[in-house]
Amino acid sequence: MRDTSDFDAFYAGSVRRVTGHVYAMTGDRADAEDLAQEAFARAWQHWDKVSGYADPEAWVRTVAFRARVSAWRKTVNRLRAHRRHGPPDAKPEASVDNVAIVAALRRIPANQRQAIVLHHLVGLSLEEIAAETDVAVGTVKARLSRGRRALAPHLADRENGFTSDGQEPRHA
Repeated sequence: MRDTSDFDAFYAGSVRRVTGHVYAMTGDRADAEDLAQEAFARAWQHWDKVSGYADPEAWVRTVAFRARVSAWRKTVNRLRAHRRHGPPDAKPEASVDNVAIVAALRRIPANQRQAIVLHHLVGLSLEEIAAETDVAVGTVKARLSRGRRALAPHLADRENGFTSDGQEPRHA
């Protein structure tokens, strides 16, 4: 296990300077704090190597600077793509049926919900679900069966024009 005392002393002695340097570079205090923390996290991950450098603080400043440049490049590329291709297609509004299904799915146990979504919405086979969830095919079948039974009362009333409490649905 690593000895944290050297890193802790390094961090305590340099975090303000590094954050101040990054703040001067970005002009945004929150961004500077995030970038400095990212750089110190990377320093910790490689502390065995970084601690041997003549100036570990310079390494941290460089990592913070490169992280900022990388974020800037991603932003520029995103803007270029937006200009080239236009805004993304508008997502269709959620239908009443989709909202009802999602609301009903939230009311059943998570493992049953997962099996139903993977099978009926994603289209995976029983074997594929079993492999993805690391359970036996029989368990997947049971979860699907129980999940369908648990969903039925939440969806059946909607088909008849009533909510699960027997009232007509309110329309906004």
